[in-house]
Amino acid sequence: MAGPTYITDIRKVVQIPAAERERLADVARKFAFRANDYYLSLIDWSDPDDPLRKIAVPDPEELAEWGSLDASAESAYVVAPGMEHKYDQTVLLLASDLCAGYCRYCFRKRLFMHRTDEVARDVSADIDYISRDPEITNVLISGGDPLFLATPRLERIVRQVRRIEHVKIVRIGTKVPAFNPYRILDDPALPAMLSRYSTPEKRIYIMTQFNHPRELTDPAVRALDALQNAGAVLANQTPLLRGVNDDPVVLADLFRSLSFVGAAPYYLFQCRPTLGNRHFAVPVEEGYRIYEQAKSRCSGLAKRSVFAMSHRTGKIAVVGLDEENIYFKYHQAARREDIGKFMVFRRCPKAVWFDDYTDIVREGRISDAEEKEEIRPPPLPA
Repeated sequence: MAGPTYITDIRKVVQIPAAERERLADVARKFAFRANDYYLSLIDWSDPDDPLRKIAVPDPEELAEWGSLDASAESAYVVAPGMEHKYDQTVLLLASDLCAGYCRYCFRKRLFMHRTDEVARDVSADIDYISRDPEITNVLISGGDPLFLATPRLERIVRQVRRIEHVKIVRIGTKVPAFNPYRILDDPALPAMLSRYSTPEKRIYIMTQFNHPRELTDPAVRALDALQNAGAVLANQTPLLRGVNDDPVVLADLFRSLSFVGAAPYYLFQCRPTLGNRHFAVPVEEGYRIYEQAKSRCSGLAKRSVFAMSHRTGKIAVVGLDEENIYFKYHQAARREDIGKFMVFRRCPKAVWFDDYTDIVREGRISDAEEKEEIRPPPLPA
């Protein structure tokens, strides 16, 4: 069958009343819009609060002046064009600036705010950097969305990475199975390519992004099955999003459904304070309660996710909450000595990011100087 039709002009989404389309066009002029008729068909247009609509369709609330375009300071870790090296064993290779759809909550919207055409990147400098560092065992290919690249173009990147002996894991981060499963179902060359490079000794991991259980349609599940049959290992990550999955019942349904189809939950991320994302933000402490309540409705395989913030200093897991304090631990860190570091803060119910807690400390709202020094976040690398 023919694949979905892509739409980049919000004024052509006929399900939206004409007057509203014009208002939303103002938002799309700042933060680009891109979707397809398959994904738009999943939206209940009679419900203005439909969660899939919130994922794909612009909202005037995006124009609120809140957050930054590089909320996790990714630019501080750029080591080659389109490549970041934040953690010792892992590099992030941005293969493309284009996605099958632009998530309204995207934390890399700076890459495509003023661009709607695919950009083919020369990754030779990236490959050279990886080749010269034997400590790198993991390469995460992301973007943009790598699976939106033509298969021959993606294969050229995967092939070059696979030639590096010390790289054992290739990860591909993608929302294509949710946004356009027909990209996988209608191109047998893609699973065939994955099967050539996902070997018993060196697996390819597909890091999917399903945010809501309604995205797990029959075509999406069949696409995931094709990826698994090609030898890829699947895992899912999603941010916690207000109005999308911030209900424990909905989140539990998502976790369970993912475990059933073999894409077990991997990370539940606190939504980054990116420009345009204020209306998606759930306070950290509320998010932790939602996460724990959702897990209580799940079996073991659906409980494996980590609730974390992808902070400029590392992945900070939220590990506990009591009447007075909230407890964090560095699940991963830019500085090796911080990995596993345990941190205790006074509760702050309105906090939406780790910096909200450290700001309280810096402003002197706790008096113990020794405690203040202990929980100060590490500086960015020089």
